[in-house]
Amino acid sequence: MTLGVESSCDETGIGLYHSEKGLIGHQLFSQVEIHCEYGGVVPELASRDHIQRALPLIKSVLADTHLTLSDISGVAYTAGPGLAGALLVGSAVAKSLAWSLKIPSLGVHHMEGHLLAPLLEEKVPSFPFVALLVSGGHTMLIDVKAIGEYQILGESLDDAVGEAFDKTAKILGLGYPGGPALAELAQQGDANAFKFPRPMIDRPGLDFSFSGLKTFARNTFAKYPEQKANIAKAFEVAVTSTLMIKCRRALEQTGRATLVVAGGVSANLALRQELDAMGLKQGAQVFYPRQEFCTDNGAMIALAGHLRLSKGQATNSDEITIQPRWSLEDLEAV
Repeated sequence: MTLGVESSCDETGIGLYHSEKGLIGHQLFSQVEIHCEYGGVVPELASRDHIQRALPLIKSVLADTHLTLSDISGVAYTAGPGLAGALLVGSAVAKSLAWSLKIPSLGVHHMEGHLLAPLLEEKVPSFPFVALLVSGGHTMLIDVKAIGEYQILGESLDDAVGEAFDKTAKILGLGYPGGPALAELAQQGDANAFKFPRPMIDRPGLDFSFSGLKTFARNTFAKYPEQKANIAKAFEVAVTSTLMIKCRRALEQTGRATLVVAGGVSANLALRQELDAMGLKQGAQVFYPRQEFCTDNGAMIALAGHLRLSKGQATNSDEITIQPRWSLEDLEAV
């Protein structure tokens, strides 16, 4: 039984993963309302709230599953990447629990948690596959041979796609969090009203760039401030089309027939439709986590930690260590 603790940014997540029963419990507390008035995440406030939420959430998950701390055989926690203060809270809680219970603990890579989240579903992808990780802080294409065997094929050279969504939403005067608000507004827009560029598709390679697209949206809004919905739609279409083109290239380049899409932006329905259509044309299978596991959560950390702890990997030191910057390619293979 592995307990997972997620605290990389503004959501406190707890999960319990059993070697035979799979995911048996999870809970999440989102800090959206706390940060809403600031228009973005305030790191110090995020850290303070994790301190208040972590232990009560652990107790609540254990109570819901009729378990006690003595039933846990390992503790996994997000060690990075993320906000340093927030990571320290989760790692301190997890390491302290593991030390007091005399059980192993392991620091998990946050993006590996996202990458493996589709394995929580009934129908799971088989290795090897190509993964598209799209979130507020990351946009990357990865060739995944096995757990821990990752090669980054391409990544954003500036804004992550989730960041671009949020910044464009702010330009349009939408609420926080901006990404979902922009996607909702885009449903009312006309896809033919504006034609936005598809950045970096006219050159070889699998890297991304979204800052110019954000600027194009700002300039268009300055000229046509009454056409918010159409601008939102044009922006969303440009982003999803760009991601699809790069995913198609990645599948062709690697010869893979499976695509895994994860991270907060993977919840975007327009993106899913675009990638599903591409998959049908390419003869490729496309897998996503369920909506509740697209954003940060403790279930994915419990799973990722369980897969490594069950193979004997653990953080041997009692020191509380984090890695706010951490490459997936540095991870040890399982």
